[in-house]
Amino acid sequence: MTDIRKALDSVARETDQWLGTLLPDGSGPESQLFEAMRYAALGPGKRLRPFLLVETGRLFDVDRKGLLRAACAIECVHTYSLVHDDLPCMDDDDMRRGRPTVHKAYDEATAVLAGDGLLTFAFELLADPGTHPDPRVRAALVLALAKASGAHGMVGGQMLDLVSENTAVDEVRIARLQQLKTGALIAAACEMGALMGHASADAMHAIMAYAKDLGLAFQIADDLLDVTGDADQMGKAVGKDAALGKATFVALLGADRARQQADHLAQQAQQHLAMFGARADVLRETASFVVERRS
Repeated sequence: MTDIRKALDSVARETDQWLGTLLPDGSGPESQLFEAMRYAALGPGKRLRPFLLVETGRLFDVDRKGLLRAACAIECVHTYSLVHDDLPCMDDDDMRRGRPTVHKAYDEATAVLAGDGLLTFAFELLADPGTHPDPRVRAALVLALAKASGAHGMVGGQMLDLVSENTAVDEVRIARLQQLKTGALIAAACEMGALMGHASADAMHAIMAYAKDLGLAFQIADDLLDVTGDADQMGKAVGKDAALGKATFVALLGADRARQQADHLAQQAQQHLAMFGARADVLRETASFVVERRS
């Protein structure tokens, strides 16, 4: 059995090394922007989305250098979303990953621009031939990440999250909200790894079914941690979902039933990988990890 934490840490270190090399750096008039982008992206984090992209690509024997460049792209999009999510006009958080949020370390305008810079830099990375030699694959990667990030994905999910505050919503509405806000980018990570390996239609179907269940399980576990987690261990404030009247499975079902749902989704995600045999053991263990983690 793979030590999933060691595997995650290994990909996180590689991703950070590549991010440190690839992210813009400079001493000109715009240097504060570059500093803020690097501050946000190179802060401590699990790097789950890069990990999923790399491990999915590994199923199809994709070149690791290309996978890590694509992994940096999806981490840039994820980080941009956190920078903007923390702003006073959104969730108004002071701490992220155990240190001041970007708008606290710099200022609100710099935080907005740093997020914008990270978002656009992600697509610059994907469009570069260094990420994949096949231009059709590069175009497919750009399309997949754009769809997952935009109004029909993560951004749309954030809007649903805002309009659902202090509003009675059912299980179907919450599932859609969470599949867009969090699940879309997790699914994109798996899809992009498979796209880079020219996955067959059957293989892609299995990967996307896995990713859909994994993403929802991850978000339910995250919502549970907001109720039961420790702020120091989490590196951010806890208890904010209830205070803001957020629509979550925990609020709707209660902690025990929500935990059962997360476990069920994780087990279901593992079953979708049957066609890959032992090669997918790391991805199977990842499904268990996301619902058992404590931060």
